[in-house]
Amino acid sequence: METDINIKYLIANKQDKLWGMTVTTVGYQRIEPHSVYPPQNHPSEYLFSPYKGRTLEEYVLLYIVNGNGIFSSDTHKNVRLTTGSMLLLFPGEWHNYAPDPSSGWDEYWIGFQGNNVEALVQNGFFSKQKTVFNVGPSLEMVQLFRLAIRVAAKQKSGYQQTLAGIANLLLGMTHSLDKSQAFNQSQHIQLINKAKLIMFENSHTNITAEEVANRICMSYSNFRRNFKQYTGLSPHQYLQEIRIQKSKELLAATNLTCQEIAYKTGYESPIHFNTLFKKKTGLTPSKYREYYQRQESHSINRPISPEE
Repeated sequence: METDINIKYLIANKQDKLWGMTVTTVGYQRIEPHSVYPPQNHPSEYLFSPYKGRTLEEYVLLYIVNGNGIFSSDTHKNVRLTTGSMLLLFPGEWHNYAPDPSSGWDEYWIGFQGNNVEALVQNGFFSKQKTVFNVGPSLEMVQLFRLAIRVAAKQKSGYQQTLAGIANLLLGMTHSLDKSQAFNQSQHIQLINKAKLIMFENSHTNITAEEVANRICMSYSNFRRNFKQYTGLSPHQYLQEIRIQKSKELLAATNLTCQEIAYKTGYESPIHFNTLFKKKTGLTPSKYREYYQRQESHSINRPISPEE
């Protein structure tokens, strides 16, 4: 996966603002251990010194996917951040944060403003007194952030309304998951959720189920049994499903060759990729691309009936 995706300068017109929320920025960064933070490619208008901090004009949700660090603000001092921490940064509130040099971290963010979020704050759902939420490792959260990144990159007509919906859903899930964590979700479920996230984030590599078990400090036999009980799939099957789904996205949305897609989705060889893809879908990768493009072309060119 890319080490950084910064999408800024998202434009909102008067009509967009009437929707109740507009999105200003969305992105992802991987901060390697012992590297400079923030990196030089950080969006300039969001750049800050780790010694001086900064103040923003909008709200920002920042999700720590992997790693540890420290957060401080006008209201909070030296709050510990870990994998699964979600920050809600408030406009006009000085803040500062940074990963531990020894661990680095992966971060996703989305910035937004508008009447919708102001109403949530006014009604007590969010406040400056609680800006760090323990949502835990969540593949669903990561998928929503990555969906927002794809929508912002394409900027099709009405994209601001789609981004507003994603931001609202992220806020709702943050509120809900934080409350759920207070009920002390079992340690096994937390570890399985962490394993799912590790597999999703590293599916472009040749990571194995045994390596995932080692990273969550669980024996492979226990990991395999608990994972299958929780998901209905073995870790190996789950990893293959992720790779197949990602390869479908790349076949449908890019012009990458099947060989390039094979390597980008963690397969050791194009032949192995072709064999597994056909076994799972009934089509070779090239036939799947042809079928998808034919269906999309048919949808675009299909005349609209009066009833529609």
